Amino acid sequence: MPRAIRIHHPGGPEEMRWEEVSVPSPGTGQVRLRQTAVGLNFIDVYHRNGLYPLPELPAVLGMEAAAEVIEIGPGVTDLKPGQRVAYASPPVGAYAEERLMPADRLVPLPADIDDRTAAAMMLQGMTAQYLLRRTYPVKPGDAILVHAAAGGVGLILCQWASYLGATVIGTVGSEEKAVLARASGCAHPIVYTREDFPARVREITAGAGVAVVYDGIGKDTFMGSLDCLQPMGMLVSFGNASGPVPPFEPAILSAKGSLFLTRPTLMHYTAKRADLLASAAELFAVVQSGAVRIAVHQTYPLAEAAQAHRDLEARKTTGSTILLP
Repeated sequence: MPRAIRIHHPGGPEEMRWEEVSVPSPGTGQVRLRQTAVGLNFIDVYHRNGLYPLPELPAVLGMEAAAEVIEIGPGVTDLKPGQRVAYASPPVGAYAEERLMPADRLVPLPADIDDRTAAAMMLQGMTAQYLLRRTYPVKPGDAILVHAAAGGVGLILCQWASYLGATVIGTVGSEEKAVLARASGCAHPIVYTREDFPARVREITAGAGVAVVYDGIGKDTFMGSLDCLQPMGMLVSFGNASGPVPPFEPAILSAKGSLFLTRPTLMHYTAKRADLLASAAELFAVVQSGAVRIAVHQTYPLAEAAQAHRDLEARKTTGSTILLP
């Protein structure tokens, strides 16, 4: 029988178990996949610890993978056994050797994008795509702030935004991460452990502030992010790596310059299949052009996913991380 990483209760990495699972034949609109590489993302931590409760337990974790189609169910006409595909969407269950998946959530992979690169970039890359191209469409000349600029989403945001003509400012946790961010298009890395990032952003922008802040950190950076924005700027809060943002008085947005705040998710931006395919196509195009390079900096055996979670939460990882079945 195939194996998977499952949790029976919310909690720490110790709740993750490498267990045999039963994978039935696909039903209508489904395909059976043999997973070749699995992406690691912070949303997996939120599912594991209960911040984002899963619909039922026990549950297999994971939202992203590259795979080979090994069986198709009734009604599936645009995929075939042997085809290479990738995904970054519900239902959870990517931390598995084999699984079922709705066919309409799968994206065929181009021949020149290998499985490990695909597994490392689908969720983070399509997140960067909607953030930069739809939530706040970045324009040439914009100054922007990217938190966790040396992380998986951060490195893609820096490269892509720089390619679009933006001046990228980024926060990082160490000098080593500053070097990595700078090499990926971040013109002004700020080491937040020793610098006041709002003051530094104001200094870099000659007091003007930035047009948009992309904030996947949450609680620790939220109020400081508001202080980095120019009047009518936008704070895009797309993650909670440091914990959820506490309640606040909305009038603070007007007091700080009639600011905009949004809390988007990839799942809404790719809910329609046409949007999913368009997002993936634009991502593939910038990767194939060389404008965005996907850096797989860590690999772990899938069976050791708990250690990958520990390292991710301890901020020991940079770029993208994949789990290998």
